[in-house]
Amino acid sequence: MEWETVIGLETHAQLSTRSKIFSGASTAFGAAPNTQACAVDLALPGVLPVMNRGAVERALRFGLAVGATINARSVFARKNYFYPDLPKGYQISQYELPIVAGGSLRIVIGDREKIVHLTRAHLEEDAGKSLHEDFHGMSGIDLNRAGTPLLEIVSEPEMRSAEEAVAYAKALHALVRWIDICDGNMQEGSFRCDANVSVRPLGSDKLGTRCEIKNLNSFRFLERAIDFEVRRQIEVIEDGGHIVLETRLYDPDRDETRSMRSKEEAHDYRYFPDPDLPPLVVSEAWREAVRAALPELPAAMCERFINDYGVSEYDARLLISSRDFASYFEAAAQRLIELNPAQLGNEEEARRNYGLAIAKGMSGLLAAQLNRAELDIAHAPVSAAQFAVLHARMIQEVVTSKSAREILLALWESPQTDESAIDAIIEAKGLKQVGDADELGGIVDGVLAANARQVADYRSGKEKAFNSLVGQVMKATGGKANPKLVQEILKRKLEG
Repeated sequence: MEWETVIGLETHAQLSTRSKIFSGASTAFGAAPNTQACAVDLALPGVLPVMNRGAVERALRFGLAVGATINARSVFARKNYFYPDLPKGYQISQYELPIVAGGSLRIVIGDREKIVHLTRAHLEEDAGKSLHEDFHGMSGIDLNRAGTPLLEIVSEPEMRSAEEAVAYAKALHALVRWIDICDGNMQEGSFRCDANVSVRPLGSDKLGTRCEIKNLNSFRFLERAIDFEVRRQIEVIEDGGHIVLETRLYDPDRDETRSMRSKEEAHDYRYFPDPDLPPLVVSEAWREAVRAALPELPAAMCERFINDYGVSEYDARLLISSRDFASYFEAAAQRLIELNPAQLGNEEEARRNYGLAIAKGMSGLLAAQLNRAELDIAHAPVSAAQFAVLHARMIQEVVTSKSAREILLALWESPQTDESAIDAIIEAKGLKQVGDADELGGIVDGVLAANARQVADYRSGKEKAFNSLVGQVMKATGGKANPKLVQEILKRKLEG
């Protein structure tokens, strides 16, 4: 029998407020256990929760970014369950009336696009954390995280493979960072996913029994956990068994999921409206003020980069991988236009040509260096202005592309803030392009004399021999010769 995988993701994005969702305690990561939990977080008698306006605005920002409905009235409920790191014995969340309903997210899988629809996004508080490793035969409880604001984003079960689920998680991760509502730090638990996975016979419309895999905090673990769970469920069914509705954990050391507890249904939590919190009312004016403050969204920016700068869709997607990367690109492209105003015709032509040059440099030269150094663009030691100057010197034929790599590496190893650093490195390392026709003519004569066989091959119709001769001239000049001039001189001397 052929099987179809059905996946829905519940993603918890920790909101980037400095204080908790219902108290003034700090949300900073890494403090000593139980030093950032106030009376409200500890649920001491007589305390009352007070809603954090910043958390609400971040939820609004997300809802508007995904084209969702912002509910003018939403309600906080108590989700009742016992767990040692849940001081109140319940979690304040939203159930029947969430702040965000619907919406969608476009994902890209290879050369294929897909729209994943969202069910909802609701505000809630995080629980504390149980510590098992540091105690012998006991567990410790750290309540620093209790009350940290979360936005739980629930997708429809529309993904059909681990690859699609990872693409969705990456797109969501990029978006929450883009609109600045979550830092996306998966190692610190700021962005984590629960995957609901089931299988069904191919062609069936009936959903199979799902299992929820909790707290996946890396894209690699998400993919591996889903792949394992799909194989496990198919094997169980084909062996005559049946899938049990349950919560499972992924063990990365064994690359397997294992049962954690039976999965609760909504009625088991005994949801009811929290009597200490009034309904959350979002006015039209508040919603529109948040909308006006939104940055340009990735899809719109991608289309603009393609139209205005003439970059390919592939390069545009790379450029919008983060707001920092996109900002670096635009700053470098604009500076390059300023450095070479008379090089090209009109402003539109300049923007497209220079934008394309910067995009190619960022997707090749710069991206490779960032990957080697394991840095993101925000921490690159080469500024956008310096990157523009480097391209200006290539366009002006001051340096070759090979020399540009050497200049970039030198600046990387000894960072300087001034644009003039590019020219200083060119002078100090003697990287200025050899562009004197007489000087190059003499070098070409020497190469032709030393490579009689390649000369004969070229004259007998073997075009590859020409490239070999160009390479010999470039080698003789240490890669500093003007490539176009080298080719012109070679052709003239070979065909003269």
